[in-house]
Amino acid sequence: MRHFAGFYFLSGNIVSLLFIISTALDTISKDSPIKDGYTIVSAGGNFELGFFSLGNSKNRYVGIWYKKISKEVVWVANRANPLNNISGTLTVSDKGILLLNGTEGIIWSTNSSTSLRNPVAQLLDTGNLVLKDGTDLVWQSFDYPGNTLLPGMKIGHNLVTGLDRSLTSWKSSDDPSPGEYVSRLDTNGYPQIILWEGPVIKYSSGPWNGRLLTGRPNMKPNPYFTFEFVFNETEIYYRYNLIHASLPTRVVMIPTGLIQELVWIDRTQSWLLYSTAQIDTCDRYALCGQFGRCNTKDSPPCACLRGFEPKYPQQWNAADWSNGCVRRTPLECGTSDRFLKYSGLKLPDTRHSWFDKTIGLEECQRLCLGNCSCVAYSNLDVREGGSGCLLWFNELFDFREYAEIEQDLYIRMAASEIGSDRKVKRAMLIAIILPVSAITILGFLSWYAIHRKKSKKGGQEGKQDMELPLFDLMTITAATKNFSSDNLIGEGGFGPVYQGKLSTGSEIAVKKLSKHSGQGLEELKNEVVLISKLQHRNLVKLLGCCLEGEERMLVYEYMPNSSLDHFIFDDSRKRRLSWENRFQIAMGISRGLLYLHQDSRLRIIHRDLKTSNILLDSELKPKISDFGLARIFGGDQIEAKTKRVMGTYGYMSPEYAVDGKFSMKSDVFGLGVLLLELVSGRKNRTFHHLGHHHNLLGHAWLLWNEGKALELMDTCLKESVVESQMLRCIHAGLLCVQKLTADRPTMASVVFMLSNEKVGLPQPKEPGFFIERSTDESNEKICLTDNVLTLTILEPR
Repeated sequence: MRHFAGFYFLSGNIVSLLFIISTALDTISKDSPIKDGYTIVSAGGNFELGFFSLGNSKNRYVGIWYKKISKEVVWVANRANPLNNISGTLTVSDKGILLLNGTEGIIWSTNSSTSLRNPVAQLLDTGNLVLKDGTDLVWQSFDYPGNTLLPGMKIGHNLVTGLDRSLTSWKSSDDPSPGEYVSRLDTNGYPQIILWEGPVIKYSSGPWNGRLLTGRPNMKPNPYFTFEFVFNETEIYYRYNLIHASLPTRVVMIPTGLIQELVWIDRTQSWLLYSTAQIDTCDRYALCGQFGRCNTKDSPPCACLRGFEPKYPQQWNAADWSNGCVRRTPLECGTSDRFLKYSGLKLPDTRHSWFDKTIGLEECQRLCLGNCSCVAYSNLDVREGGSGCLLWFNELFDFREYAEIEQDLYIRMAASEIGSDRKVKRAMLIAIILPVSAITILGFLSWYAIHRKKSKKGGQEGKQDMELPLFDLMTITAATKNFSSDNLIGEGGFGPVYQGKLSTGSEIAVKKLSKHSGQGLEELKNEVVLISKLQHRNLVKLLGCCLEGEERMLVYEYMPNSSLDHFIFDDSRKRRLSWENRFQIAMGISRGLLYLHQDSRLRIIHRDLKTSNILLDSELKPKISDFGLARIFGGDQIEAKTKRVMGTYGYMSPEYAVDGKFSMKSDVFGLGVLLLELVSGRKNRTFHHLGHHHNLLGHAWLLWNEGKALELMDTCLKESVVESQMLRCIHAGLLCVQKLTADRPTMASVVFMLSNEKVGLPQPKEPGFFIERSTDESNEKICLTDNVLTLTILEPR
């Protein structure tokens, strides 16, 4: 009911006065505002709204508190802007609910974006203050929680309006203004509730697994509450509800950041602490660092996961676990890796995760193995045998052991770490090293003997080093009809390439080293040594070689559709490559390059990736060719430098062309150029535009920034294009050609980007080599040294 500061005017109108009061107990309207000293009460008498002060403070606030039980405040309107006197008025206008302070004007309002015709504010029995315009809900206090979460309130995001509902602590028990702690649903990766103290994470709830938040095992089914996590196209939120509405309960974040769940006990007339989010020391976020797990039953509580060891043992032994653990055995980053199954763990921080609700655990494992950065996977939902896929990347943080969590987590490990301990591995290592050392020594002696013998055979130089079948010159001559000009199918920096047919009926392509080529026996031997060890559906197959007299030739499987540039840069042929063909070509090249970088026995940098080195088979499937410039990297090697810069203008990365530095990211740059050429049907270096002097990379960059990326599309693709795929190709291409190597993705990431449309991609930064003046068409390879080449790169600021 409404309370009056003085009620001394009894008269014959008292009946009508009481009638007016009784019909407006729970509402505020234009004609019925409330002043300081007056309140409204919800229809069932559960909650009351009015003006109040806290402790010894003279500040006045408008808020909601329990009516029937203790007067704890559950919501404050003007928490950041208190009144300093008792002249406040809470009213309703066509702009919403307004808190007025005499002549000083509006102190707080609901800020309605539209003009309301018949606005009424009503306090519901749930503790929710709602503003309606007729029957339409315009605003509600449940959308703006303070430090208290009531049953039915949501924590999360409205994806349509952008509304973010979160809990914020009070500064103190006497000051409800926003404090240091904020608890919100973080949607980076798979959603989880995170408690922040300023910029520092203090606690994480873990992700929802269909039954509970994995960091809150006390959320398991009980007779008092139900828990709900909703994730659809319009909203992502978490909330709890009462099974019996008569049981008062609230979740409160106290000023120190502790989140408490309280239940009212009528018998004792007091609040019972039912549970807390932060139960013990193991609930401190990432207490044990990366790949460390916490268990309060152990002393010390932190330990490394199996197969890991402390990153800094001295710090670890001094009870400083923050730097966590590192792998004893590095990952192979291929299908040889295995997964170790863990149960009874709070799932780690999901901010750097990816998920798909539609696929199962088997496909989830395959996707993880296909990405070198993926370190763990799990189901999204544990109900009904499990469903969905959740992948983690790079490091894992915030483990703790909970026997109550019935969910399996699979962590990626080197195969040698599965089912073995250190002693076994040492024994195996010794057992392997001794015979390998002996074999190596014998092999070296054998090589030395062969090398000396070979040096005496001038015409046979190089044969002994080849691990492929040797074709004799007569066979090759017959197959190519004596190297007839009719059989000539191409010519590059190496020399001419001829089509041939063996007596067995097999078609071959013969690459013949030109005597005038800038490349020689070194490049030929390099290609033989490398490609003979490689086997992948997207790499051209080397059948053998011919080293007879002065002839140096390589024999490949024949690709009937020539090279990629033969199609996409020719107006009469480009229509044969539909968007489906081009996208599959992009995927094939990417997978082939991924194999070279991480999945083959040798880590290989191609150094000359371009459209003319992409051959197409009879089904237009791509195969990477020409490994004459390729280089092998050691297991830990990430970069090399050469004074002999060789490659093709338009595809070379800035750091390689200018400084001679090459790495896997150099190949990624070349792939980015190739992707943009595939989409546009235009060459990077010969691209011209009337409106600017940029090459194709610069043109694509301008269109992307203007939101016109699809204008890059080859006009012949309009009828077959899948726009989402094309945009993803352009996006990935621009990420690949970024100026700085650190910004470019790995090939594992590129393959993942292209094959998963639901994965969000970062915004690309400025590309390298994107301004050109006027250039002549040139597809020749270059051989440059540091003292004869100076490149000036003009870049806008």
